[in-house]
Formats: sequence, C-alpha cells, structure tokens
Amino acid sequence: MVWAPLYSTVRDDLPPARGAGAGQQAGIALSIPNLITLGRILLVPIVVWAISSGAMWIAFVLFVVAGISDAVDGFLAKRFNMTTELGRYLDPLADKALIVSIYLALGINGTIPRWLVILVVSRDILIVGGIMLSWLMGDPLKIKPLWVSKINTAAQIVFACVVLGSIGFEIKADYLIEAMMAVVTCTTLLSIAAYVVEWMKHMNSAAAEP
Repeated sequence: MVWAPLYSTVRDDLPPARGAGAGQQAGIALSIPNLITLGRILLVPIVVWAISSGAMWIAFVLFVVAGISDAVDGFLAKRFNMTTELGRYLDPLADKALIVSIYLALGINGTIPRWLVILVVSRDILIVGGIMLSWLMGDPLKIKPLWVSKINTAAQIVFACVVLGSIGFEIKADYLIEAMMAVVTCTTLLSIAAYVVEWMKHMNSAAAEP
C-alpha cells in the first residue's frame, strides 16, 4: 500500500509485476501471495467500518496488518518464484483501494479536511484516466513509478497512520499531523505535475512518429 513505500521501497501506481520477468508464472493465478493480497482487499470494508464507528484503534491495527501482509506477499512472490500476471494488477489495486478508502472515510466523518481527500483521490483518477485515454488512442502508456510519487505514497501512508494512531490511542500529535498534511499536499501536487509532464511527453512523441 501501500506496504511498498515503507517495506520495499514503494511499489506505486501500476508498477511492473512483483518480480515480473522470466520467472513470472502467468498460469498460477491463485498463488499464496495473491491470496494474501485478496485478504488485504477484504480488510478494506472492515477498516472503513471501524473508522465510521469511531473505533480508530481497530482501524490503525488493521492498517498495520495490511502493511505487513503487503511486505509478506511481496517477499513470498520474489523468494519462491510465485509471481503471476494477476499479482501485477491485484497488488497495486489492493494498496490503492485501502489508502483511498481510508482517506474517504476519514474525510466523510470530518477527521481530515475534505479538500485533502479530493486532492488525493483526484490524483489517482487523473493517472488512471491518462492511462485509459492513451490506451483508447492506440498508444498505451506504461506508467513507471517516479521518485516524487514514491515519496507521496509513503507520506499518505504515514499521515493515515499518525491520524488513526493519535485518535485511537488518544495521543496528542497535532503538530505532526499538520506537518504530514503539508507534506502530503505538496507531494501530491508535485506527483500530479510530474505525471502530466510524462503523459504529455509520451503523447507528443507518439504523434511525432511516422
């Protein structure tokens, strides 16, 4: 989740398959790593329920469990050559689903500013929209994780952890929350700008080709 930024130098925004390459096993869809990833997806509604019910400490614990599971499935996939084509798409989907759901839930109950939720969600929508548009135009764009995007994802995760942990365990962390909110805002804007530039370069180069 998310995960990547904190446990394996960040797998972000539709990255290459975990360990993808010659050892990737396209035929084994429901490998152990994929089952762990599915379990992480199943945690999403439980985390949202915990936040909406005010049980922030439960949401915090589940968030940490999700992060550990992300590290475990990535390790198993690489260590035991259990990578699959399904895992290539399922893993980042699970990470993004968890992060976006947490931000939406926190925004709806007023724990974090709604403008921040809109900014975070809009970034992912813009990236996915750009990929789909390039695909529809017959020149698919392969998004590579940018360093600013990795920092942004890490900041989003740390911010969510701090918010959930401070409320769930009644820890005073106002200054840290404000600082992390500023980091998330700045890195999200920079990430959006970086991906827009990459998309424009790709489309211009495609148009220039004979």
